[in-house]
Amino acid sequence: MGWWSDVLADAIQRSGKLEILSCYTRSEEKRKTFAAKYRCRTAVSYEAMLADPEIEAIINTTPNDVHLATTSAAAAAGKHVFLDKPIANTVSDGRAITEACRKAGVVLALGYQRRRENHFRWIRQQIDNGLFGKLVNAEANISRDRFGKIDLTSWRYQAAGMPGGVMLQIGIHYIDVLEYLIGPVRAVRGQLAQLVLPGDNPDVASLMLEHDNGALSTLNASYASASEYYLMNIYGRDATAYYDLHNGLRLLKRGETTPVAIPCAKNDTLVEELEEFAAAARGQGEHEVGGDYATRSLAVVRAGILSAREGRRVEVAETLDSDRNL
Repeated sequence: MGWWSDVLADAIQRSGKLEILSCYTRSEEKRKTFAAKYRCRTAVSYEAMLADPEIEAIINTTPNDVHLATTSAAAAAGKHVFLDKPIANTVSDGRAITEACRKAGVVLALGYQRRRENHFRWIRQQIDNGLFGKLVNAEANISRDRFGKIDLTSWRYQAAGMPGGVMLQIGIHYIDVLEYLIGPVRAVRGQLAQLVLPGDNPDVASLMLEHDNGALSTLNASYASASEYYLMNIYGRDATAYYDLHNGLRLLKRGETTPVAIPCAKNDTLVEELEEFAAAARGQGEHEVGGDYATRSLAVVRAGILSAREGRRVEVAETLDSDRNL
C-alpha cells in the first residue's frame, strides 16, 4: 500500500458498490493506518488475505516487478484482480500474468482510467460516426512537476523498478489514449533524457508512433515541467479535435475558421473503472482493459526504450516477440 492505494480506496468509498474488507502491506504501521482510515481489518500476511473466503477480489498496487508473483498468487486463490498499470516491467511477465488469470478463470482488469475521460469518449464516438474522416495525425503531452518532490528510495523513480522512467510511469496512459482513439501502434521512434531530476531514470521522453492505419502521432511525457499539463490533439481529413487541461475540448471542421467549444462534464473515471471491474467479477460484462491489451501497451513503451538506446525505428512486434532486457 502506498499513496495510490488511498486514491483507489477513496474511489471505492465514493462508489458505494464495492466494500474494502481487508488490507495488507509489509509495514504494520501502514496496515493499521489504512485499516483505521477505511474501516477495514488488517491481514497478518498476503497469504492470509488470499485465504479469506469473504474476499472476492484484490486491488493490487504492488511495485511493477512483483506484479507477476502477487497476481498469480491471487489468481491461484480464485480472487479477481484489479492491477494498476503497467501490467509489469517486461512483456514476458505481462503474458504470464494474463495467462495465470485466464487459466484460473478470474477477471484481470488494468487501471487505464484516462481513456474514460468524457472528452476522449466524445472524440471516440465522433470518430466512429465518421466526423473526422480518415485519421492522419495526433499529438499528445502528459507533464507533471516532480522537481524537489521525488523520493529516490521509491521504486517508482528507479530504473530497476520503473524502466523507461516517466514514459512507463505516466506516458503509458496517453499511449493507451492514442491507441484507443487512433488504433494500434505498429512502430516507434523514441528519445529519452534526464535533465532536471536526480537519480538514474529519464524525466523527459518523446515518442513518434506509427499506427497500423498509417496515421502518425507524437507523445511527450515529462516530470521536469514547471506545472501539470495534458494535451491531446487529433487530426482527421475532415475535422480536428483540440483538448488541453486549461481550455477543455474544441472542434474545428474542414472549411471552418474558429474552433467550437464542446462541453464535457468531468466524470469520475476511477469509480467507473472499479465499478466495471466489480461487475465483471460478478459475471456482468467484461472490463474494458484486460491483460492482452495491457501487455501490448507495455510493448510500445519497451519499443520506445529500445529505439532510444539503439537510435533506430523499432517495430512493436520486435519487443512482443523477443522481450529483450532493456
